[in-house]
Amino acid sequence: MPEVRRLATTIDRWWNEIAAFLDTGHSNAKSEGINRVIKLTARNAFGFRNATNQRLRTRCVTTRRARGHLRTAQL
Repeated sequence: MPEVRRLATTIDRWWNEIAAFLDTGHSNAKSEGINRVIKLTARNAFGFRNATNQRLRTRCVTTRRARGHLRTAQL
């Protein structure tokens, strides 16, 4: 099946990175998520005439968790 071959090719290509994650438990998922939010916010704020306001909006969106706005319920 072509899907399985493509998956095997992808895993083979990324095996060093996968092995590094399995060994260390570290990934760049958090930074990738923040970059995605920044890009999405920048797209939404594209019409802003003031670049300072665009930067401020991006900073506010990406620091919500640190400011306590996205706290999840503690069990």
